[in-house]
Amino acid sequence: TLMGMAIDIESRTPYIGNNQGGLSGPAIKPIALLKVHQVYQVTRTHGIPIIGQGGVTTPEDAIEFLLAGATAVGVGTALFYDPLILPRINSGITDYLSRHSLDHVSQLTGALQLNTARPTPLCGC
Repeated sequence: TLMGMAIDIESRTPYIGNNQGGLSGPAIKPIALLKVHQVYQVTRTHGIPIIGQGGVTTPEDAIEFLLAGATAVGVGTALFYDPLILPRINSGITDYLSRHSLDHVSQLTGALQLNTARPTPLCGC
């Protein structure tokens, strides 16, 4: 969860009574994926388990976290909207493993293949 703010431009005040609140769910997934990948790069030779969480709402989201280096995936916000989401995510992961001829979910952990081309800076620097 990251701290955030939303502003009512007509009253010029924050929408949230406490002025700020937690931003979580799909909005933070790209940040969470990067952090999982960075932690995995540092810890992969030590066998330290990593739980990837932040914006997981589909099997594809969970698989992304596994590829980034997570050994397990947590689901948070999505459970508020769909308490029965976990069996669908598990089923989707099982289908993915089957389609890719993989025997175990652990074969996905850290299997991300980074692009080798150097990206163009967004700032034009």
